[in-house]
Amino acid sequence: MADRRKDVIRETDAEAIRLAKTLIRSARFGALAVIEPGTGSPLASRVGVATDLDGTPLILVSMLSAHTGAILADPRCSLLVGEPGKGDPLAHPRLTLVCRAARLERGSSEHARADRRYLNRNPKAKLYAGLGDFSIFRLEPERASLNGGFGKAYLLERADLVTTGPIVEELAAGEQSALDHMNADHSDAIAVYARHFAKAVGDGWVVTGFDADGMDLALGDDVCRVFFPQPLRTARELRHVLVDMAKTGRVAD
Repeated sequence: MADRRKDVIRETDAEAIRLAKTLIRSARFGALAVIEPGTGSPLASRVGVATDLDGTPLILVSMLSAHTGAILADPRCSLLVGEPGKGDPLAHPRLTLVCRAARLERGSSEHARADRRYLNRNPKAKLYAGLGDFSIFRLEPERASLNGGFGKAYLLERADLVTTGPIVEELAAGEQSALDHMNADHSDAIAVYARHFAKAVGDGWVVTGFDADGMDLALGDDVCRVFFPQPLRTARELRHVLVDMAKTGRVAD
């Protein structure tokens, strides 16, 4: 049986890792599965999703909800992301992450960053994010299962999904000012990123987040992911990469 299972699992390559990261970074919501206290039964619920700079999923949940009580009692959980399109929903990519939930304490630098990034991605959540019974959790990935469509199954490790090293804190220090600058002064460049690199349509795209691998764009409820040609090694490279990508896109157009 084990040998038969190995036969259907493909070797994890760069393309699979990029698809998995795209599914995580592009998710606006997901299905959170937890262990119900007292019964040990599985319990699933829909939650809003964003990502921290390192790629770790973030959720903002009410302390009154059943799934929040469950992850406080037992942090083991699973998150399913990936939206189905037309036709057979099982023909579309999806990613299941096996995680451990960690609540972020208000007033901490980690909470401030996560709160900022979550609200950049989900601005409507500003209506309730500040209420006392809402908390942000990081869903620390331990491993993941990627189904890229029929016959495209992969197993991924934490290292395939989460960025580590000084680049994370370096980017965090200047991310919001870079976002504000780009969205206020360079909407033309953002339009190029969306049109040329993400093949997205529509006007008025904004950047909601930068990370070492790329950037997240949003237009209302629509989101798209744009990867940099190469991952950033230092935060100082961000400006040069954005300028070069805008030039490349304009030439191609």
